[in-house]
Amino acid sequence: MISKSVIAVILGGGAGSRLYPLTSTRSKPAVPIGGKYRLVDIPISNCINSNINRMFVLTQYNSASLNKHIKNAYQFSAFSSGFVDILAAEQTPDSLGWFQGTADAVRQSLKHIQNNDFEYVLILSGDQLYQMDFREMFENHIAKGADISIATIPVGEREAPEFGILKANDDNLITSFIEKPAKELLDQWESDTGDEMQSQGRKYLASMGIYIFNRKMLFDELLIDKKDATDFGKEIIPDSISNKKVVSFQYDGYWTDIGNIYSFYEANLALTLEIPPFNLFDNNRAIFSRARMLPPMKIGNTQVEHSILAEGSIIDASRIVSSVIGIRTRIGKGTEIISSYIMGSDYYETIPEMAHSLERNIPKLGIGENCRIENAIIDKDCRIGNNVSITGGAHLADTDHALYAVKDGIVVLKKRAIIPDGFVI
Repeated sequence: MISKSVIAVILGGGAGSRLYPLTSTRSKPAVPIGGKYRLVDIPISNCINSNINRMFVLTQYNSASLNKHIKNAYQFSAFSSGFVDILAAEQTPDSLGWFQGTADAVRQSLKHIQNNDFEYVLILSGDQLYQMDFREMFENHIAKGADISIATIPVGEREAPEFGILKANDDNLITSFIEKPAKELLDQWESDTGDEMQSQGRKYLASMGIYIFNRKMLFDELLIDKKDATDFGKEIIPDSISNKKVVSFQYDGYWTDIGNIYSFYEANLALTLEIPPFNLFDNNRAIFSRARMLPPMKIGNTQVEHSILAEGSIIDASRIVSSVIGIRTRIGKGTEIISSYIMGSDYYETIPEMAHSLERNIPKLGIGENCRIENAIIDKDCRIGNNVSITGGAHLADTDHALYAVKDGIVVLKKRAIIPDGFVI
């Protein structure tokens, strides 16, 4: 059984600077997505749905909220061997520094991982959106007698320079690999990705950052053969191709790397489509998260079009279009929300607290009346007054303000920002 032979290691990433300001107070895997989930819920759910229930999450930046979320969300039965444990970077006599890269993070964590009984290590990223049954990849890994398997996906010319690109032979053995190739080199890296992928212009085979290693091979590579290597994509994988059996497992489903604000924004808004590429409503591939005891959503005279509204919200807006509304969101009368992600709140404000805020000219928690918010991400626990206008778009230059940031035309209101009446962005 896979569950007894596999340990999953989920990489929490570095400082997450490309997702700033969403990562200014939390680690990248803890960033809220889809109105009620966290990014880390995606790889954990894929593991659970694949009958893999022993997981380590490796992190080193802003890990407090991630620790709290995992503690509250993932508690396996006392009769199960399952767990989701956080392994944060730590100083020891043998290692005084931070994680220096993906391979170094796993290397420093081996002393904890090795205490379990397993044959394979599944290495995953904590900032990707996809639904994948890893059992198929493991079956292929075992059938091919592979030392390493890499999940791959066809990509187009625009995306290729952002990924590790590889080539494989007719038996799916990887013969060459290049990390983030320059555009002028791409002609040399085209692959036969199948007629359907070729017709879409997706003719380059990209690494998804999902690896299966045989236990002995991983330990030998990290502790003996390449004990100074810091990164899987830049060092371990390219160096292994010549002397190890490295296999490509091509995945043709939906997958996106949440690497920056624009991709994060697009991925969330794609959930509102009539037939979304990422299906939150699939019984067989459910996305798990913290079970909150929240009241049902209450909605007034609001026109809602192609949107997702999470539980516990109190909505009196005039119109919500193509937007994701997170848990405990309060939106006042006459307000329009268009093509935006409102993350919601961590708590409810009581009536006495509201009165106290108003006495000090501080807006109530949530979004006030007669506001217009478009092309924006509103982080958690923001207070937006009445008659506020926030309109993102190409007309805005990138900037970092005390209350908000603008990236690629998207306005990101910072966590707990207080926006006074009549404010315009």
